[in-house]
Amino acid sequence: MSGLEQSLPAWIYSDPGFFERERQTVFRTGWQVVCHVNDVPNAGDYQTLDILGERVIALRGDDGAVRCFHNACRHRAARLVDGSEGNCGHRLVCPYHAWSYGLDGSLKNVPRWQGFEDLDLAAHGLKPVEQEVWRGFVFVRFAPGLPSVAEMMAPYEAEIEPHGFEDLQPQGRVTLRPRPVNWKNVADNYADGLHIPVAHPGLTRLFGPTYAMEAGAWTDRLWGDITETPSSNWVERNYQALLGSFDHLPPEGRRRWLYYRLWPNLAFDVYPDQVDFMQFIPVSPTETLIREIAYVRPDARREVKAARYLNWRINRQVNAEDTVLIQRVQDGMATSGYVSGPLGPSEVCLAAFARRLKAQIPEAALDHAPKEAA
Repeated sequence: MSGLEQSLPAWIYSDPGFFERERQTVFRTGWQVVCHVNDVPNAGDYQTLDILGERVIALRGDDGAVRCFHNACRHRAARLVDGSEGNCGHRLVCPYHAWSYGLDGSLKNVPRWQGFEDLDLAAHGLKPVEQEVWRGFVFVRFAPGLPSVAEMMAPYEAEIEPHGFEDLQPQGRVTLRPRPVNWKNVADNYADGLHIPVAHPGLTRLFGPTYAMEAGAWTDRLWGDITETPSSNWVERNYQALLGSFDHLPPEGRRRWLYYRLWPNLAFDVYPDQVDFMQFIPVSPTETLIREIAYVRPDARREVKAARYLNWRINRQVNAEDTVLIQRVQDGMATSGYVSGPLGPSEVCLAAFARRLKAQIPEAALDHAPKEAA
C-alpha cells in the first residue's frame, strides 16, 4: 500500500445530498467576503452578496459605519435592493409595502393606512448578519464555527502589511463567471501546483522553478517570483520590466506573486500592482459562480497603469486555460472508473483541503455515497 494521501472521492463533486450537507455546515460557518469598505464610500452606498439562498446587503451608514444585514424586509421578506451595488439615499424603502429603514437598519416608518399603529418599531429593524472587517474587507457568516478572518490570516500579516489593503480602491466592478462544475473543482485547481508547468506556459516562463506552496490551518499560501530573464512573450516581457515601479514594497516583494486560499471558498491574489479576490460561490452540485474584482493602490503613474493592464492580459490567458482544465476534471469524475487518486508529496494544499472537509463532513471520507436508510 502506498503511503500517499488520497484525493477526495468523485461522488461528492456531484451528489445533491452531499451538496446540502455542505450548505448547512461548511457554508453556514464559513466567512464570505462581501466587499471592501471603499466599495461603499458614501452614506447610502451598498453592495450585495447572494450565496445559497442567503442574501446580504453591506450598507454605509450616516455615521460612516458599514453594517451588514439580511436583504429582506421584516414585513413579508421582500428583497429590499436589487443588483450588486447602488445607493439608497438616506432610507431603505421596501418596494412591496413601503416600510422604510434607516441606514443603521432601524425601522423608521410604516405607512399609517396599513393598520400597524401598535407595532413595536424597535423590534422590527433589519436583521443584522455577523460581520468582520479585516484590513478593509467586509466579511459575513451565518453561523458561528470558524476562527476569525484575522486569526486565519495572522501568519501572513507581516507579508501583507506593505500592500496597504486598507487603502485599496476598486478597479471596475464585480465580475460573475458561471462555470458548469462543482465549487471544489475550482478550489482544487487554484491550489494545484503540478499543472502549472504542464498547462500554463506563460506562468512557467514568468516563475521558472520558484512556484511553491504551503498549507496552513485554515489558509493556504502559494507564491512565485517573477524571473528577471526576459520572457519571449511581449506581454510578459513588458510586465517584467515594470515591476521596479512598485517601490512601496520591499525589494523581494516587487517581483513576487502571492496567493492565499481561505477555507472554504475564497482566494486573494496579491500582486505588486493590484489585489484581487476570487470567490467560488456554489450554485448547485455541478454549478459554480466565480465572483471576482480587482483593487488597486491610488497611483496614477502611466507605468503603473500599464503594469495593471499587462497583468490582466496575462491572467486572462491563465483563466482561459484553467476553465478548460477544470471542466475536464468535472467530466472525468462522472465516469464509474474513477473514485479518487493519490496525492503527490508536493500537493500539500489539496491534502489539507481534503482533511478540513472530512473534519466537517465525515462522509467525505467514503469512496461511495452512503445508501439511504429505508
